Amino acid sequence: MSFRLAKYVPVLDWGRRYDRDALSNDLIAAVIVTIMLIPQSLAYALLAGLPPEAGIYASIVPIVLYAIFGTSRALAVGPVAVVSLMTAAAVGQVAEAGTMGYALAALTLAFLSGAILLAMGVFRLGFLANFLSHPVIAGFITASGILIAASQLKHVLGIGGGGDTLIEVLESLVSHLGQTNPITLAIGISATAFLFWVRKGLKPRLRALGLGPRMADVLTKAGPVAAVLVTTLLTWGLGLTDRGVSVVGEVPQSLPPLTLPSFSPELLKQLLVPAILISVIGFVESISVAQTLAAKKRQRIDPDQELIGLGAANLGAAFTGGYPVTGGFARSVVNFDAGAETPAAGAFTAVGLAIAAVALTPLVYFLPKATLAATIIVAVLSLVDFSILGKTWKYSRADFFAVAATILLTLGFGVETGVSAGVILSIGLHLYKTSRPHVAEVGLVPGTQHFRNINRHKVETDPKILSLRVDESLYFVNARFLEDLVQDRIAQDCPIRHVVLMCTAVNAIDYSALESLEAINTRLKDLGIGFHLSEVKGPVMDRLHKTHFLDDLNGRVFQSQYDAWRSLTGAPRPVPAPSTVAANA
Repeated sequence: MSFRLAKYVPVLDWGRRYDRDALSNDLIAAVIVTIMLIPQSLAYALLAGLPPEAGIYASIVPIVLYAIFGTSRALAVGPVAVVSLMTAAAVGQVAEAGTMGYALAALTLAFLSGAILLAMGVFRLGFLANFLSHPVIAGFITASGILIAASQLKHVLGIGGGGDTLIEVLESLVSHLGQTNPITLAIGISATAFLFWVRKGLKPRLRALGLGPRMADVLTKAGPVAAVLVTTLLTWGLGLTDRGVSVVGEVPQSLPPLTLPSFSPELLKQLLVPAILISVIGFVESISVAQTLAAKKRQRIDPDQELIGLGAANLGAAFTGGYPVTGGFARSVVNFDAGAETPAAGAFTAVGLAIAAVALTPLVYFLPKATLAATIIVAVLSLVDFSILGKTWKYSRADFFAVAATILLTLGFGVETGVSAGVILSIGLHLYKTSRPHVAEVGLVPGTQHFRNINRHKVETDPKILSLRVDESLYFVNARFLEDLVQDRIAQDCPIRHVVLMCTAVNAIDYSALESLEAINTRLKDLGIGFHLSEVKGPVMDRLHKTHFLDDLNGRVFQSQYDAWRSLTGAPRPVPAPSTVAANA
């Protein structure tokens, strides 16, 4: 009973083995991640169009709930750039930014996302995320990174404007360019340049000065905090708010409040599709990071339990003043590199953020929004990867066009259109590839019992026998393709008396494909041609035995392709070598 409960509440498993060494490592990791998350949480809330405290609230209770229900030892849950952008796009369609309705819609979006993820986990639907191809996801994230960076330029310039697409954002920036605040621009450019340098050059410089790797890593991760501290002090000390520098302003000094999402049928209906898209994208991003980090320590991730963990985290965000969350790549890698041993590191991070929410929020009053924008720009530009276009162009043109279309649609029509297109293109790409499966005509490799493609190998063939190897499961999308291929092949070659379908790679045959096989059998029977199957897998045979197909088959089912060849050509059975006879005696 306790084992079954631990499967659904993993904290009961790893918690029993928790020791002092794990506590020490988790505390160190929590300190590093907390330092990183304070400015990042504020920045992502800004990106989502919400008050800065919403970012901190979304990083406290959700982390604790994931630590209880999640299976990854290193995944750090909270606001991330792509989900924040998708939140702004979805909520912006139903409410105006800065209003109570906007915040309520964000809570409702988190609630819907949590409910969807939880339901997927309970019904073990984690496999549905496999329908999103990784190249298409890479294209969507690249386009989102460009959109996010472009959308933050208004804060760097100190101007108004906005837009949901790259064209709208750029047009807005150009039209407001004359309103640029030079002081804000100086802060934004300086902070951006500093943060880029911190990412690439600070750690090697600190190591050269003799600092240990752990301390150098901590100071590097604290780079954004330094940018926040310096620009805040400058803004306060020089009175830059009076000269037009936009700042964060007053942030409530409190723990996450108890909040309730809206259960209005109309609002739920409006946010349902965006919630589904956010759930799928968030889960794919999270599970990819979790599995990558787990593999480095030979740990196991349960995708369905991850759905439950992420679902609980989002429900927690909905009831504590947050917005949709997922596992973030950057913070999870930092958590892993900092030595996190268990999900307790996330819980300790939540404690650190709670302390910050209570004690440190007054200190960010004079924090320039340009600094937060710089933090976002530096973070998201690491997501931009145009090399995926070159890689897919060389490897698969179909994948290339899917990636390119996803990028262009996201940039040209917004994130919702882009992610919807990504889902459709991923499924369409799969259907396209499997609708025209590779079917090879095979022959016997001389001196062996192996059969290979006649166009790639020197093989023996018999003009009376057509042997076809289907390298794909047979289902409704490709069933007619096989039917037409067999028809065209036998029309070209009159001597054919037998057709053998080699089913080595056929893992399933659905009802549409069964009907096509029956049609092939009937047509060949009318022509006086035998129709045979070979190397049919057990589960496939089990299904065929439930039908009349085998009874009506105008031929036989052979255990191996070689048995079919020997039987249909009348070739003698090879005499086993003496050593083989002795071994089998």
